[in-house]
Amino acid sequence: MLEALKRAARHIPAVLGVVLLCGAIYVVQREFRHLNVRDVGHALQAIPRRALVMSAVLTVLGYALLTLYDKLAVIYAGHNLSYLRTAVASFCAYALAHNLGFAAVSGAAVRYRLYAHWGLTPVQIAKVVAFSSLTFGLGGMSLGGAILFTEPGAVPWLGAVLPHWTLYLAGCALWAVVGIYVVLASAFPVLHVRGRVIELPGWKMALAQVALATADVSLTASIFYALLPHAHGLTWMRFLAVYLGSYAVGLVSNVPGGLGVFDTAMLLGLQGTALPRPVVLGAIAVFRLYYYVIPLFLAGALFAGNEVLVGRGRLGAAPAVGHARWSEPDFAVAASTGGVAVCGAMLLSIGVLDTHPDYSWIDGDFGFAADAGQYVPSLIGAALMVLAVGLSQRVTLAWGATIVALLAGAGLTALQGEPAVVPAILVLAALSIGPFRDAYYRHARLLSHPLRAGTVVPLLALLGSVLWLASFEPKVRILAHTSWWAVVLSRNAPAPIRAAVLLAVLLGLAALWGVIRPGRVRPMPWNAEARLRYAALGALPPAEADGLVMGEAGRSGIPFRRVGRVLLALGDPAGAESDRISAIWRLRDLAQQEGCDAAIWRAGSDLLKVYGDLGLTALPLGQDGLPVPEGQVQGDAPRKYLCCVAERDLNVLLPLLPALGRRRFQTVA
Repeated sequence: MLEALKRAARHIPAVLGVVLLCGAIYVVQREFRHLNVRDVGHALQAIPRRALVMSAVLTVLGYALLTLYDKLAVIYAGHNLSYLRTAVASFCAYALAHNLGFAAVSGAAVRYRLYAHWGLTPVQIAKVVAFSSLTFGLGGMSLGGAILFTEPGAVPWLGAVLPHWTLYLAGCALWAVVGIYVVLASAFPVLHVRGRVIELPGWKMALAQVALATADVSLTASIFYALLPHAHGLTWMRFLAVYLGSYAVGLVSNVPGGLGVFDTAMLLGLQGTALPRPVVLGAIAVFRLYYYVIPLFLAGALFAGNEVLVGRGRLGAAPAVGHARWSEPDFAVAASTGGVAVCGAMLLSIGVLDTHPDYSWIDGDFGFAADAGQYVPSLIGAALMVLAVGLSQRVTLAWGATIVALLAGAGLTALQGEPAVVPAILVLAALSIGPFRDAYYRHARLLSHPLRAGTVVPLLALLGSVLWLASFEPKVRILAHTSWWAVVLSRNAPAPIRAAVLLAVLLGLAALWGVIRPGRVRPMPWNAEARLRYAALGALPPAEADGLVMGEAGRSGIPFRRVGRVLLALGDPAGAESDRISAIWRLRDLAQQEGCDAAIWRAGSDLLKVYGDLGLTALPLGQDGLPVPEGQVQGDAPRKYLCCVAERDLNVLLPLLPALGRRRFQTVA
């Protein structure tokens, strides 16, 4: 029961994100459907040039302040690095994190890649990541406390329902956390927490963190505030309360860029002001362009340029000798996943604003496009949200299905007369994913397992759902100009149709995931049969192990041990080259099933790229199987590595490696 609860808890962030996104779509559809795109366009044209310039300048200053996060963090980590390099790393990390969601993960991946080139050790980079994340949190708590004291009634949703004294207490609590951190940094430079040593930066740097983050969050809010016209009663402090509340909701949702969730929260938070809704939407559009879209393209160009120059040896990359060896985080996969999710959200939200597309010109063989209205594009949007998860898992079938879905959505929206930017974005997304076929090397369960109930049923269910939804064609005129989720929520559609559409869509999405997912991993227990099977792959079995994970084709295997919260593979997978990568990914999937981190001991150099895709750091090992201290590697680059989540698991694994080295192998009888 406890294990089941733990497994369910791991899905809470994803479920919460979906719920918040669906809630945002519902609220906008209900409250703001009467808005017209033309009105928003007029509001955009009405933004004064001075406001646009001011907002652009504030955006530059905001990202400049963010670069100081990393500069302070590198100093705290004990490394001397130029400001230019820390600025590049900071800008690339934050631009990616802001757009793709899961901010801590996205930003950490970019920082690990760039700082590794410039000579920082794994421990130092872990300190930089933790320091930067903590700095932002301190700024949010500092400003949050100020808002709760000065403008408690302006706090979205809470200010109108909770007594002000409770908000004052909450503000005191936020300030107390900040104060305790500064005091601890002054009095206890080193803390011992559950066997871990935590070095605090000192009170001067702690105060600098608070001041810097407070200024950064204030400046970011001002980018948005500068785009709004004067409104009676909307002071900067009241706007800051709305902005912080909306940003927090968008961050919790884990939706890429808080898309839809942040925007809806801002619309609702500013609803009580005299600002017209089209004006707020216009300001949101410009704010996203300045703070999200343009920095993302610039950061992508910088990051790609760095990779090219490092590959040619022009940026002074740290040598492999004496340092951890690093694999490149798969930027293409992360960007594709976020981009497809955004495209799915866009197709789901078509019709939220009244664009009044003209279908009258569509006739003949293309008449189905007019009949389908927004019904079919919204179905494609829901499918893209599921396929984005498959892309993040690097499933080949998800790659192909995503391209087909994007092109189908582009063709249909173009035929229906939607604004040209909609099909253009979908085609651009398909073209950007197409060249990266090699990044998707995992076989879907449907193609990697024998045809049996577990693989046939999802496929049949998917086909049945499609046919079921197609059977509504005689009633499609009821659905014209309406998304499927709007039909489900509408009181005008008959209840049987609403229930049937909802059931068919949910069944279809579940079946789609069942078709493309890699499948649940069931390891073999480490017994005589497992030893013999592993030996048959051409490898010498380890003396002790807890289980054996086989590849998807059953032609490779990798033994492992459970070490606390780490699932430790005992070497690279043995067996057929074509099946080794799938064994590594199945080990990672098993670790996720059990709530653990995956790690590999005595990994070779030929699979480091795959381990890097898992987010693991490769640390060089000596002849004794232990990580070699920095600067003590002699001769050629090391041939064996410990690949792990260094910032979390290295301290757990280090005490156990000597015993593993002494009892490494035994002969199979």
